Amino acid sequence: MFDLDGTLADSLDFFLGVHHLLSAKYHFRPIAPHEVEQLRQRSAREIMTHVGLPGWKLPWVVRDFVRLMRRQGQQVGLFAGIAQVLRYLHEQGVQLAVVSSNSVENCQRILGADLCRLMAGMDGGASLFGKRRRINRMLSRLGVRPSQAIYVGDQLSDAEAARAAGVAFGAVSWGYAAPQALARAFPDTTFETVDALRGLADLRRRSPGLPPTAAGTRTA
Repeated sequence: MFDLDGTLADSLDFFLGVHHLLSAKYHFRPIAPHEVEQLRQRSAREIMTHVGLPGWKLPWVVRDFVRLMRRQGQQVGLFAGIAQVLRYLHEQGVQLAVVSSNSVENCQRILGADLCRLMAGMDGGASLFGKRRRINRMLSRLGVRPSQAIYVGDQLSDAEAARAAGVAFGAVSWGYAAPQALARAFPDTTFETVDALRGLADLRRRSPGLPPTAAGTRTA
């Protein structure tokens, strides 16, 4: 199971631009360019505290982010090599799914019809801190045990959701959170490059629950 933004889709620049617009609408601090790398070291909750975004406003901010991406996010695309990796994994018999905070509509547009046909399931609209239930729902829908699955994401909240759902967590080094920050979450596997995701095919050839050490750098 894959997260979308920051994992499959290169949407950080779009997020930063929209953050500036939404900070004015909902009265929290914008992120200055010099703060970006510093904030990539922090969790989503720490970033919310830094910019003064209270939790009760978050659902409205996320809703507007999703809506703006639907209207203005045509420039958001997949990271280079993602399409080829997804096709390879599907050819190897790996069951693929997306579980995202973004909408299913945005996921479908960014992935495109051909890649969407490779997905056994797609679930969107999860709250930033509510992916655990969506992951569990996807497992139930596909008839997969937690020990047979891995959730691949780019944020500390993804690691928390995976652990709470009882599945392995694979961290990607090219997303919203910095690799050093994700290392503190002790991911089961770290993918240093997009091409390293091809190692997920090893999940079909290993004992259930064992993350694919060939996929990247084993960090736990």
